Formats: sequence, structure tokens, C-alpha cells
Amino acid sequence: MASAAMDMVKTTLDWVTLAFDAPFARADVFGVRIGGHLFVEGLLLVVIFFLLSQKSYKPPKRPLTKKEIDELCDEWVPESLIPPITEEMQCEAPVLESAAGPHAVINGKEVVNFASANYLGLMRHEKLLESCTSALEKYGVGSCGPRGFYGTIDVHLDCEARIAKFLGTPDSILYSYGLSTMFSAIPAFCKKGDIVVVDEGVHWGIQNGLHLSRSTIVYFKHNDMESLRNTLEKVTQENKRAKKLRRYIVVEAVYQNSGQIAPLDEIIRLKEKYWFRVLLDESNSIGVLGSSGRGLTEHYRVPIEKIDIVTAAMGHALATEGGFCTGSARVIDHQRLSSSGYVFSASLPPYLASAAITAIDVLEENPDLITKLRKNITILCKGLLDLRGLEIVSDPQSPIVFLRLKKSTGSLKNDIQLLEDIAARVLKEDSVFVVTSKRSTLDKCHLPAGIRFIGVDSWRLNVAGYNALVAAAVMSLAECTHVRSTGLLALHSCHAQANNTPWCPQIVLSNALQYPDLRIYDMLSSTYAIPLSHD
Repeated sequence: MASAAMDMVKTTLDWVTLAFDAPFARADVFGVRIGGHLFVEGLLLVVIFFLLSQKSYKPPKRPLTKKEIDELCDEWVPESLIPPITEEMQCEAPVLESAAGPHAVINGKEVVNFASANYLGLMRHEKLLESCTSALEKYGVGSCGPRGFYGTIDVHLDCEARIAKFLGTPDSILYSYGLSTMFSAIPAFCKKGDIVVVDEGVHWGIQNGLHLSRSTIVYFKHNDMESLRNTLEKVTQENKRAKKLRRYIVVEAVYQNSGQIAPLDEIIRLKEKYWFRVLLDESNSIGVLGSSGRGLTEHYRVPIEKIDIVTAAMGHALATEGGFCTGSARVIDHQRLSSSGYVFSASLPPYLASAAITAIDVLEENPDLITKLRKNITILCKGLLDLRGLEIVSDPQSPIVFLRLKKSTGSLKNDIQLLEDIAARVLKEDSVFVVTSKRSTLDKCHLPAGIRFIGVDSWRLNVAGYNALVAAAVMSLAECTHVRSTGLLALHSCHAQANNTPWCPQIVLSNALQYPDLRIYDMLSSTYAIPLSHD
């Protein structure tokens, strides 16, 4: 038995030796003799085919038990539909209970109002109220339909014609909401692949319109014309297809996030040099800049024809609601078919369109409104100039007077918290209503935070009355003197000199009127500090 097995092994070895020694099984590789490679390769192929022919292993199928199903359901956590709510998001905005005039009622208390964009004081103007009343009686409250589907009313056409005539453009188009003007007009012209060069300080409405356009967005430093020139140069040189693409420059006339005014003359020069189109948002400049309130183009004496697209919200100086876009007939006609906010939204309520027409009429009939507003801005800037710890960064002619911390706490979150503490303090203790540049989680603007003072009612206030309001605001802000390096907010408690009662707006107003040269710092006393939270 053993000998038979040995004979079989010997026979097998002989066959293997013969296979390796066969002429067809020998090969020379780089001068080295290798034998039997064909046999080995054939054996490997057999093994590979054998493995590929085998079925993959599958565990036996069996249904989950009820207990296993319950355990899986208990362990499953659905993804949240919204981001987590942080502590700084949980805040209650002040509730306005009256018209937004120089004096307003917030949470049941009368306050001095520096938060409303009622630049010209037209919100309670008799002619606007009469115009709205007549339109309500004639047309009702709403239009109940988009412009292209039985939502166009004659007053809409009249308003569009009035805006175009006022600004000196061929045509204009109305939108039912101020922000939807930017949401819709920008994507109507800027498409995927287009290049848009935009200021980093633009407000969220423009940011969202750019996001919806899916264009290639390139930011330049805020209101920095050298940065804009370098950006345009880089875009046109590095992109070989740039000359074949649509290219835009997007800026604000008066920046909502800083109060600065765009240098339009320099922008136009760069636009013409590098062959870009310009989209200008005049929301905070219509009714404010220029000798007759026609905005930034009149302010710089630039022909409006050099601006390709002009947009504006009407909720500021015109004291109504909605927005408009104005420009050439081709620019306007394109939006009537391609702008989502115009095509699909219910049209502007007729009484608001009527109010816009009347507001423009009042502005043209009373150019002194603009002169009075500028005097008020000068008075306000002069009063806020020497505040310790805060500095004015806005343009002297801007209706938005923007205060910023001279020394940052080190993080935007702490800066905003500090400024909100100041605003809450002056509202609660001193009855002065101001707002901070608080931004949502969607806002991509990275400019420093600040406190916005917005020009108040210039129609019903004389210079003495406005001086009194400024004295009240400056006095309350002067209480918040400076930010120490340790993160302490130095505050002061103020008392009236007459009877040592807590300060109130009425006392300051009367003191300011009786003693216009009185230094407000002489009325401050008893400093104390409140620690701020840090990350």
C-alpha cells in the first residue's frame, strides 16, 4: 500500500518536471531563464474562474422580531429641520405700539425714537393719509392677483410712470415687497456662469439675490476702490472667457451695514474701463441724497443712463412699502416676464402705490425737507462725536449714523452682545430707542457690528426740537463710556440736577431747550461696571 502511494507521488513529480522542462514552458526574462510559467499562469486562471463562479455569502433571511423593531425605533433620532436655537437667538424684539415718529410708544412706554427709517417724516403726513384713504375707498385693501393675471390696477401704472419721470429713466417696474425687489431683479439678469463683483458689505437682500442667481460671486473690500480695481483686473485677466460672459458690479448707494456712501464716480470709471454692468441699490438714498432727493446719481452728478439697473425699496424716505426697479425699456420689459417676484406675487396694494406717488409729489414740492434732514444729521453727528469708546464710521451725509466700538472685544459675538447691552440699557433706563446691526445666521456680511442712529421726523420737528432729541440720545449713550480690556462695560447712572430724581427724557428735553450750551457730561455721576460673558 505504501509502495503504491510512493509510486503515484513519483509519477506526479515526473509529470510536473516534464511540464517545467518542456520547450514551450521555458522563457528568458532579462537574460534569466524561467521555466514553467505557462503552467503556473494556467493554474492561476483556473483558480480565478473557480472563485468567480462561487456565490457570495448571504446570511439566512429572517424577519426582525417586534423587540428588535422597537429597539431600532427607540435608537433612531431624526435630523433636525432647523439649526439648534442658541441663547443669543432667544430674544424678544421691542414692540412698537404707536406710529414711528420722533416719539413712539414701545412696550407701553414713550421713548425717543432713533430706529425708524422715516427719514423725511412722511409717515404721518396729511397728504399721504388722504391719498391712502381715497385709494382704500376706491380700490379696497389688496389687489388679490399678480400683475400678469388681473392684478394690474391703473394706480400701479401711474406709480411706475411717476417714478420713471422723477428719476429721469424711460420706464420702471413695481414690486410688492422691498426685499423681493433684490431677490427677483438680480436673478432675472445674473445667471449661472456670469461673473458678479460685489461689495462685501451689502445687505442680506442683495446677498440672497446673488445666491439665487447661482452666478460666480467675487467680493471686494468694503467701499475700497483700489480693491475693486484689483478685483476687476484679476477677473478679466485670469478668466480667458471673461469677455464673453455677462459681468456685473453690485453696490449700495448708502450701505445699510455701515452708513457709508459708495463713490459712484470712481465706480463708473472702472465700469467703463473693464466693460462691466452696474447694479445699484438706492434704498437708503432716494429722497435723501442729491439736491432734489434723486439719489446717488444726482449726488455725484452722474447721468443715470450710465447705471444699467437701479433698484430701491420704498419703505424708507417715501414712507410706504414695496420696491421698484428703473432703467431702460429693455431692462424693465425683461423683468415683466422673467422676474419671479413680479410674475408670481400678488401686486402691490393700491393704497401703497398711491402713497408712493403722493410722497414723490410732496418731496418735489418741499425741497427744504432734504435741507432740514441734512441739518439734523449734522446735529446728530456733532452730538455723538465725542463719545468715549465709540466712533462714527458713517459718511457725514448719510441718513444712517453708524457708531462702532473703537476697540473690539476680540470677537464679533461679544461685540454684538456689548452693543445690545448698551441699546437695552438706554431703552430701559433712559427711554431712548436705538438698534444694533444684529445679523441673522444667514447674513454673510462680516463688517464690524455697531449701533445705528437713523434720522428722525424732519417734517414736524424744528431745529430746537431735534437738538433736544439728540441731547437725550447723546446723554444716554454717554453713560456707556468705554470698554475696558478686562471686558467690563462701564456704565453711569444719571440723575437730574434739579431734584435728584432718575433721569427721564422730559427733563433732558427741557434742560436742552433752556440751556443749549450745557455740557452733557456735567450731568453724569456714580460710575459702576457690569461684567460681560465671554466664550
